[in-house]
Amino acid sequence: MVVICLTAFNSVVAQQIPDTTFIFPIHQAAYPAGKGPLILIDAAHYNFHTKGGGFFAFSRLLEQDGYRVRGLDVPITGMDVLKGCKILVIANALDSSNAENWVVPTPSAFTKEEIGILQEWVRKGGRLLLIADHMPFAGAATDLGRAFGFEFINGFAITGARSWPPTVFHRGDGTLLDSPVTTGTHPGEKIDSVATFTGSAFRIPKGATGILYFKGTGRILQPDTAWQFNDRTPSQSVEGFFQGAILDEGKGKVAIFGEAAMFTAQVVNGVMKVGFNSESAPQNARFVLNLVHWMDGVTDYTGPFGN
Repeated sequence: MVVICLTAFNSVVAQQIPDTTFIFPIHQAAYPAGKGPLILIDAAHYNFHTKGGGFFAFSRLLEQDGYRVRGLDVPITGMDVLKGCKILVIANALDSSNAENWVVPTPSAFTKEEIGILQEWVRKGGRLLLIADHMPFAGAATDLGRAFGFEFINGFAITGARSWPPTVFHRGDGTLLDSPVTTGTHPGEKIDSVATFTGSAFRIPKGATGILYFKGTGRILQPDTAWQFNDRTPSQSVEGFFQGAILDEGKGKVAIFGEAAMFTAQVVNGVMKVGFNSESAPQNARFVLNLVHWMDGVTDYTGPFGN
């Protein structure tokens, strides 16, 4: 049944569009409009999600909060490419060979040179948010994640039984873990649940703080072709893996997540709401703001009330 439902979901994946009607009511912005730090969203690595595309709602949310948000459409060939950037967001990057062909092998989306530059940038104070969804995206992010000690499994983390996810991580059952992101810094920022929509799973290094923790009977399915499953598809238990974690690295910070739709709002096949706009995800937008505030280091909000 899991295979049947996931295959049905796959039939409409290509029809997902940004939900441009979703607006999250921010009580008080972190910064006055357009006065906050610069956030760049990668668009140079065949990304499935970009500022004006699937991450439209993500970008608007952060702009509501006062941040300046721009797309980055050139490769990371030197530190100068990231000049002025406080937070770099990379969501669902791919190698050119997988841009229209979601099958193994799934080479790194990033050159060794780019990975080295990003390591140096973070250690000198840069903030990296790396999001790598289900296969092939997890495979394409493996080398970059590994540079910071994270080990992606290039598969689909499936926790639902008889229906497609979302997977809802709850504070009460120990799957949503205590962290600066889930606690927040102001009244009303505590997070009790976060929903994700399929995605990947990974191991975290010593020193990292796990946030989204898999428990229970779910599986990580590892097909040769995205969304194509059968009885011979390799799989392993998802128990003990993570789908979200943060890490202090040198003078900088790294946040790693294994699912992208949780960071935005989309409509699939004209009817299915996925992300901020889902009934299963009432706190996802607040969670994203908490995460960005942790990465930024901002605690004293100076923006207007009532946005």
